Amino acid sequence: MADVTKFMIGAEATCSDGVCGEISRVVIDPFARVVTHLVVEPKHRQGLGRLVPLDLVDSSTGDVQIRCTTAEFEKLEHAEETQFLPGSGGHMGYEAGQALSQPYYGLADTIGEVPEAVTYDTVPLGEVAIRRGDQVHATDGLIGRVEGLVIDPRNHYVTHVLLQEGHIWERKVVAIPITVVIGVGDGIRLSISKQEVEELPSVDVVHPNP
Repeated sequence: MADVTKFMIGAEATCSDGVCGEISRVVIDPFARVVTHLVVEPKHRQGLGRLVPLDLVDSSTGDVQIRCTTAEFEKLEHAEETQFLPGSGGHMGYEAGQALSQPYYGLADTIGEVPEAVTYDTVPLGEVAIRRGDQVHATDGLIGRVEGLVIDPRNHYVTHVLLQEGHIWERKVVAIPITVVIGVGDGIRLSISKQEVEELPSVDVVHPNP
């Protein structure tokens, strides 16, 4: 796996003038099997994630460097959108009309229907976002969870999916060749069995802080 780039989901991303967040998702075109964007999310969820085109990303040093300032980063497209759906009533266990809002000025400030916030990914049409922890399914069942992706830096083509598999005391990370990936979206599906995955050699990776 020489001359490739490993994108570990959860790794820190840095702009030219400072840290801008961490990689929360990797966006791929499932048909061309190329990475198109990284989703970089501000630390501690202080703001919405941004879609960072891979052409802006330099990982030649082993770190994820984004070729822009933090101010320019904040102007990139949002990777998610929050919508407020009508609530079913009530708040914190109280029914509609029983809870009071702050500041309290009387019964006119009772809370009625409380809207529910729902956040959606807004990746480019036809593309999918892969997250750390997404399930990976072999032909005979669940085999592990996604740790990251390996790409060819010359053309952004995905060469391997990094998979954490095994029991809690014997976990290892293996590189699944993209040629055995038959489905992406709502988890990753493989054309090989659990036994074949377990026979793959482990790879050394630097795990980002949880």
